[in-house]
Amino acid sequence: MLERLPPAPADPILGLSEAFARDPRPDKINLSVGVYQDEEGRTPVLECVKRAQRRLLEGEETKSYLAIDGLASFRQLVPRLVLGHIVPVELTATVQTPGGTAALRVAAELIRRHFPDARIWCSEPTWANHPNVFQAAGLEVRYYTYADPTGVMLDFDGLVCSLDRARPGDVVCLHACCHNPTGLDLEPGQWRVLAERLRERSLLPLVDFAYQGFAEGLVEDATGIRELVRAGLEILIASSFSKNFGLYAERVGALTLVAQTSEAVQAAVSQVKAVIRSNYSNPPKHGGAIVATVLADEELTQIWEREVEQMRERIQRMRELFVATLAAKGVTKDFSFLLRQRGMFSYSGLSLAAVERLRTEYGIYIVGSGRINVAGMRTATMDRLCTAIAAVLEN
Repeated sequence: MLERLPPAPADPILGLSEAFARDPRPDKINLSVGVYQDEEGRTPVLECVKRAQRRLLEGEETKSYLAIDGLASFRQLVPRLVLGHIVPVELTATVQTPGGTAALRVAAELIRRHFPDARIWCSEPTWANHPNVFQAAGLEVRYYTYADPTGVMLDFDGLVCSLDRARPGDVVCLHACCHNPTGLDLEPGQWRVLAERLRERSLLPLVDFAYQGFAEGLVEDATGIRELVRAGLEILIASSFSKNFGLYAERVGALTLVAQTSEAVQAAVSQVKAVIRSNYSNPPKHGGAIVATVLADEELTQIWEREVEQMRERIQRMRELFVATLAAKGVTKDFSFLLRQRGMFSYSGLSLAAVERLRTEYGIYIVGSGRINVAGMRTATMDRLCTAIAAVLEN
């Protein structure tokens, strides 16, 4: 049977990283995969994480299984980080998952099992893996308007109008901040308008919160989620701690539910646990324990907040340097829109042909859609990067 299986196509993002690893050119640049890098090109272990790990190593006494829903301290602390104090404790619950992707998959399977007629609506464009995850769970994926045809401006009126095509009971996948791949985010007033439209249409928001702290700040980046909650909506929130804790390899995520009654919360959590049990049974401990250790300690939390701020500010500096260097190279195309985008990613507006030339001729790896990982840029390689883009655009 296995001999009859055809090879699967390469992942559009991770496949590029594999090709990058095989590329022998010493001056190659990888701006495809969504991983933060410092000025030396490293993905660092945060100081708060190192300190938390030392505490765990000294005090850990068992490697036994966690509960189906994960580490208790993690489950108690994450809702406060995401929601603050706007929701009574009894109206929300969190389960720990192996990364934000697993949180999305668990949410999708919950929806498919109990609301089989529900469709899920993703932004156009969206993270390349969103449709894969939702379709694998058996959901029908539809798309709502998000960016304008150029991909560099938010089309909010189109977004709101396109949701009129959704049926009551459908699910809408939203990006809380640092929209992937465009870097275009909603303003607080737009979140309030969107919340009202979701309420009017009886639509359930599933919010992907992968980059908390990378747009404006840890609290500011939760504005959209909190506006949805204030509007009285039920909500599912998939959090990732890969980026803001640098815990990519530890696979730390969470699925948080907000409902209108404590009975609804408990019933929903029981069904979420049933989904988890038939998938991966229970989550890994180490990464969740790191996050919980940091969030439970005031000193470590302060160190973490400073480190998130430093990462956010470095990304913004790279945006500014990229735009300025392109202009200095004589590029006539206006790239100033990148300064209005936020987070790790930007839609560059580069064509597929330009992206392919950058890879084959210059060893610069960018996703075919033109999405650039700004967090992978470095001051030391910025001149070469912009020189190559200038050459490709000139021709």
